[in-house]
Amino acid sequence: MIYNFDQINDRSKSDALKLEALESRWGRTDLLPMWIADMDFKTPPFIIDALKKRMECEIFGYTAKPKAWYDSIVNWQKRRFDWEITPEMISFSPGVVPALAMAVQAFTNKGDKVLIQQPVYQPFSLVIENNDRVIVNSPLELVDEKYQINFDKLEEDIKGCKLFLFCHPHNPGGRVWTREELERVAHICHKNNVIIVSDEIHADLTLPPHKHIPFANVSEEARMNTIMFGSPSKAFNLAGFSTSYAVIENPELRKKFQSYVEGNMLGDGNVFAFQTVIAAYTEGEEWLKQLLAYIQGNINFLVDYIQKNIPKVKTIVPEASYLVFLDFRALNLCHESIVNLCTEKAFLALNDGAMYGKEGQGFMRINLACPRSVIEKALNQLKKAVDDCA
Repeated sequence: MIYNFDQINDRSKSDALKLEALESRWGRTDLLPMWIADMDFKTPPFIIDALKKRMECEIFGYTAKPKAWYDSIVNWQKRRFDWEITPEMISFSPGVVPALAMAVQAFTNKGDKVLIQQPVYQPFSLVIENNDRVIVNSPLELVDEKYQINFDKLEEDIKGCKLFLFCHPHNPGGRVWTREELERVAHICHKNNVIIVSDEIHADLTLPPHKHIPFANVSEEARMNTIMFGSPSKAFNLAGFSTSYAVIENPELRKKFQSYVEGNMLGDGNVFAFQTVIAAYTEGEEWLKQLLAYIQGNINFLVDYIQKNIPKVKTIVPEASYLVFLDFRALNLCHESIVNLCTEKAFLALNDGAMYGKEGQGFMRINLACPRSVIEKALNQLKKAVDDCA
């Protein structure tokens, strides 16, 4: 089957957050919404078929986790990433962001220091602040439009921390961390008795020829010190089902995390949380292959367009995901003016780079998981806005 990612799909009557939040967040509804990280492509037909089959029962009572759910995760991790895990290592969680908050609560106390690397996905900061922990930022460095880890600074910043929330692949920068980088991070954390929480929700969206390496699979130090969170929600457009999972190889860390989840009655899932994952991980490889090719085409289109038509805007070209960080600093505008340019002049609803930390000032994040015609329209609007302010 050849999947059609060029099709325009009307989401106006589906309570889609990307549309419903325009008024409250931007004060207007006439913006092209390219912000929140879900896709405008239809969820794959094999997942729809799994949902229809489950609905034929017409009873939606309490639901157990089927063996096939565990097996699908085990097999997917082995087949895609050469990571051998067992069902015993897997725990259900109701979404990766709630899981991040649960990890902060389970492994730290109020007042403890938790390390992050900004610019980074905003909930990393929120789950620390909202739980009365202290953020320690060891910022990434942008070198030749590519984010890198300053390991000397990381060595200093991590001292006294209890937990490290690590974005792998990185959002919004799109980095796929190399084995050497992961090994160095693992060693620094091990040496300082800091537990790694590896958010790998974008792993399935790693763009060839880049290869995602599960953090826990790079060394013995990493294996015994990592809590990994994953989900098919980004790659297969399932965010609304609030389904994710943790994989923890260390039995002591696993017991502590599972005790917290079960103690708060958060581990049961919902009636659609399991069959969707099974369908994605058992039938989804061809669809995902075609999706990644289309996303890469969208990225190439954006890069080429911007280089030719808006050369002062720089693209942080992602190695994973459909999210792209755009660097507007060469326009010599203050950050507030950049946001105003995108919203009031280009009529685009993008993510404000400052939400990812002060290192994100001067940047905006755009979502390319949509038909290419939508991207072309957005870029034409952005070009006009930039030209008008020149």
